[in-house]
Amino acid sequence: MTRPDYLRQIRERIDHAEAGTVFIPSDFADIAEAAKVNMCLKRLKESGELTSLKRGVYMKPRYSALLNQPVPARSDDVAKAMARNFGWTIVPCGDTALNLLGLSTQIPAVWSYVSDGPYRRYTVDGIKLQFKHTDRKSEIIGLSENTALVIQALRAIGKENITQKNLKKLSGKLDESEKSRLLLEGQRAAAWIYEAIKRICKGENQ
Repeated sequence: MTRPDYLRQIRERIDHAEAGTVFIPSDFADIAEAAKVNMCLKRLKESGELTSLKRGVYMKPRYSALLNQPVPARSDDVAKAMARNFGWTIVPCGDTALNLLGLSTQIPAVWSYVSDGPYRRYTVDGIKLQFKHTDRKSEIIGLSENTALVIQALRAIGKENITQKNLKKLSGKLDESEKSRLLLEGQRAAAWIYEAIKRICKGENQ
């Protein structure tokens, strides 16, 4: 009986991933048990096929042809990998949500996320991450990524500060299918947020 080539299978999955993809060992749990996966990831790190960002967090290297040097990991990808590792549901919040939606050009000094897990802070490869526990589980669990992100962005702006420009920009970032889902799922948010969501989905200009 031929022994499974775990290293080949893991390498193939990584090869098919986009450069810059962030991995954790459990991403390969369907291929082999943890000890074997960790051994394979160590070998791929030693060969340069993976970069270690921190213990148990790896990235497929990506390079800038313009700068002729490696490019750092994307902050949001690292945060999502950390969340997968701990089994948390997370959603960007505050300035992080505004930046990801293009409502702010300011790069957050700390990338912040609301989470159903405990409050935690990490620094990974120079990226500062903050996970903040929220009791508003209905605004993060069981929602599409777009809906949850829009809700957090509206919270970051605040009820009294929402402008038509904000709503128009958000409307322009969503296709009709995404708007339909936002309109349905957004009913779980606070009343003032849902009113803003209805305006986003209707594309009102007033």
